[in-house]
Amino acid sequence: MNQDHDIANPGLADAGRHRIEWAAQEMPVLALISERFASERPLAGKRLAACLHVTAETANLMRALKAGGADVWLCASNPLSTQDDVAAALVEHYDVPVYAVRGEDNDTYYRHIRAVLDKAPHMTMDDGADLVSTLHRERKDLIPGIIGGTEETTTGVIRLRAMAEQGVLQYPVVAVNDARTKYMFDNRYGTGQSTIDGLIRATNILLAGRTFVVAGYGWCGRGIAMRARGMGSDVVVTEVDPMRALEAVMDGFRVMPMLEAAAIGDIFVTATGDKHVLDRKHFERMKNGAVMANSGHFNVELNVPALREMAVSVTKVRSEVEQFELPDGRKLALLGEGRLINLAAAEGHPASVMDMSFANQALSAEYMVKEAANLERCVYTIPAETDLEIARLKLHAMGVACDDLTTEQQHYLSSWESGT
Repeated sequence: MNQDHDIANPGLADAGRHRIEWAAQEMPVLALISERFASERPLAGKRLAACLHVTAETANLMRALKAGGADVWLCASNPLSTQDDVAAALVEHYDVPVYAVRGEDNDTYYRHIRAVLDKAPHMTMDDGADLVSTLHRERKDLIPGIIGGTEETTTGVIRLRAMAEQGVLQYPVVAVNDARTKYMFDNRYGTGQSTIDGLIRATNILLAGRTFVVAGYGWCGRGIAMRARGMGSDVVVTEVDPMRALEAVMDGFRVMPMLEAAAIGDIFVTATGDKHVLDRKHFERMKNGAVMANSGHFNVELNVPALREMAVSVTKVRSEVEQFELPDGRKLALLGEGRLINLAAAEGHPASVMDMSFANQALSAEYMVKEAANLERCVYTIPAETDLEIARLKLHAMGVACDDLTTEQQHYLSSWESGT
């Protein structure tokens, strides 16, 4: 067993293995890819540094990459997302070095990122682009040896595209998040369910009859709004994009500026990928008892430092709930330190939806090995045929069949001669 790791408690390994195996039952597409990888070894000889949420689902991705021949090292992409038993199982049972401890401070978080970079990887696998940005800032000496990388999230893709536009990005990266089998399912159904799960686990409050404010109507916001309405909430959406705001209206939600929503909301969830979506001016208008959570990647969506400055006292009333008392006596609740609520207070996305996301990760790693010499220093989308193949495999695993075009239909769709 590799002794180079940093985890909370090796004694949790057996419990973690059970959790990993349970998740594997819900990940048949990744299992099929792993089986092929074990036979073909497309990643043989490649060192891969991964900065992802250390969960049971991620563990099964690590197993697939190892089956493909890669040497993998894993660190956490969020200080509160690590499942310590899973980290222990990866080290003790699956020989995957892990550098992640739930609740680690900021210095430890970046020390762990540097630890996986110290392995001189050929490839990076990121969730939020902290690994890539740290490498570009601090370890430029590693860049000549890197063939490419992958990125899991909307936030990370935004950062990487900014790097590419500024001419800073030094190697090609595949935007896993842009695959339809990722964002249409992981972001919408995964985030929708797991956010509500985290919110309820953290607070045990009833959602029915509450005014539930969703900041952002991208795929994650759509999922959250849909599930909150299903739980009986009166859902309000805030947006900066007129097209998405219009879509939210057409989907039956009230849309208004956040400053207006701040005065009526009972529960606020941010899912924008931007900074200070909930700010001092909003805290000043919120009702007594308002609850705030974040389901975007970074905790900057809420201006937590400003909230702390405003408060006369802060009390931890539940394991993932801090209550801030303001000078006028109002009390506002912050969940999970403003970090991803679905991982801070729950277990993240269900394994069945991560099956498709991580199938995209595994196949993108294979694609990068095959095509790296032909790719430029920019952000690429996953090939359409890969996306469709994952959808086919998922339908097959679910026991669902769909139609195929006939030869006549294919000809009709590719021709122009036939008219009305």
